[in-house]
Amino acid sequence: MVIAPSGSPPPGGRPVVAWAHPTTGVVSRCAPSLARVFFGSVQGLRAIIDRGYVVAATDYPGLGTPEVHPYLVGESEAHAVLDSVRAAKAIPEAAAGAQFAVWGHSQGGQAALFTGIEAARYAPELKLVGVAAAAPATDLAALMSDDLGAGGGNNITAMTLWSWARVYGAPTEKVVTPLAEPVIDRLTKLCIERWFDILTRRGPTQALEKSFLRVGSLAEQEPWRRLLEENSPGPVPPDIPVFLAQGSADRLVRPSVTEAYRERLCRNGNRVEFVLLPGVGHAFIARDVADAAVAWMAARFAGEPAPTNCGASP
Repeated sequence: MVIAPSGSPPPGGRPVVAWAHPTTGVVSRCAPSLARVFFGSVQGLRAIIDRGYVVAATDYPGLGTPEVHPYLVGESEAHAVLDSVRAAKAIPEAAAGAQFAVWGHSQGGQAALFTGIEAARYAPELKLVGVAAAAPATDLAALMSDDLGAGGGNNITAMTLWSWARVYGAPTEKVVTPLAEPVIDRLTKLCIERWFDILTRRGPTQALEKSFLRVGSLAEQEPWRRLLEENSPGPVPPDIPVFLAQGSADRLVRPSVTEAYRERLCRNGNRVEFVLLPGVGHAFIARDVADAAVAWMAARFAGEPAPTNCGASP
């Protein structure tokens, strides 16, 4: 989906905000562009359009198209985000320029960070001014071991197992019990359009207790260990500023994991504005921090020096 404001564009075209969406599912019909609530799912959309920017929102491969969705596969997501900016530039009425920022939540936060890593190589004709990520999936091994047994963690692990078995040919029989296989298949057919859609997944999710894995952690078994490492983003290039947001009450993407990633960025030389919202959980962090994220991106488009609170306590 490409959303553009009305009126005359500035010289050089309108800046683009690439929205990297959070988890919606792993099968074709779970594409965000097919959702009845699509416009409400792009956090900060009204503020972005009011500032005169174009929004480019990818579905990621396999969502809305026949092939398998490479769920939590960072390079695939990043290329889809960058291709969405190219697509916006190819629509004359959008008048999109080459300057863009990327903004994402959860799976989309991982996609946003990988976009920062991949942008210069994959789309050198575009100019990335900043990466904004809310509760991003940065340490996949921790995500799928710390949260295993909880509803959100079981869902993410199940979808990852299903997708990577098909994308990478990674064998599941050594890590999944036979009783869990049909439950995983059932979960993968359910989409998440709104936060309360997770309730429809409650039955099969409860069937996936911690015993659904044969191993204590996927990181204990190859090729899963290698794949988890490959799809955990490292730091983005040091010249790219980063806006990083986290809710203190997030029980899926733990604050300590995001804070550790923030420290990696700071050691790498990135200018990082880190925002920790007290009492906010995983589902609402992007909504609650959207105004701040949009203002931060606007300042990057305006060429203002990027702020940083590296060295400050979270």
